[in-house]
Amino acid sequence: MLIDLKHLPTSDELLGSDDTPVDNEDQNFVPNVLLFLLEYIWKSRDDWFFAVDMGVYHTTGLNPKVPVVPDGFLSLGVERRKGSGSRKSYVVWEEQDVAPIFTLEVVSQTPGGEYDEKLAIYSKLGVSYYVIYNPKFWQRDGHLPLEVYKLVEGNYQLQLGEPFWMPEIGLGVGRCVLPSDRLQREVLSWFDECGDRYLTTEEHADIERQRADEAQRQVDLLLARLRSLGVSNEE
Repeated sequence: MLIDLKHLPTSDELLGSDDTPVDNEDQNFVPNVLLFLLEYIWKSRDDWFFAVDMGVYHTTGLNPKVPVVPDGFLSLGVERRKGSGSRKSYVVWEEQDVAPIFTLEVVSQTPGGEYDEKLAIYSKLGVSYYVIYNPKFWQRDGHLPLEVYKLVEGNYQLQLGEPFWMPEIGLGVGRCVLPSDRLQREVLSWFDECGDRYLTTEEHADIERQRADEAQRQVDLLLARLRSLGVSNEE
């Protein structure tokens, strides 16, 4: 069936989100960690969009009204916020045909076609990097806990190394446990080209507090030294 590209539905005519409930909290928690990190890393940029559990409508399937719904995805070269409000969904033909450059699927107890059906959809859509995070069921599925696939000449090739650097995005992706998380949960994080993890806002705040405390300690030591020499701080 050929799709009539001249009469595609608008975003207002399409469903706003996927109403299928997730079956574990990782499917929301993990991509949200990546989103909140990007909010800090790229806080001065307006040419990117990262969404969690949002439908991506495209014309590479049989029906443009049927979206694919990644657990998380990133698009570059698009508006940070669409028009005067936020997006209800990501409609590729309303984004100058810019497909996501990065998609993430978190495997749950119920397999969702991450290694076959969705892999085929994302390759056809032209997603450069497809990440499958499977921390609990990777042995069941016969895969690694974290797999990064790169689109090479229309086909996905499994990449090696972690964190894995993605030059087209300017970020690396890999696993970690955030020091600020008292539950010590493993999550995904962004890394720089040297393989160093980008810090969270909480970690940056802790560093600033430590610097302020150290500066105050140095001042207190200096004042104590002056007092021991009989010098008043009013002098």
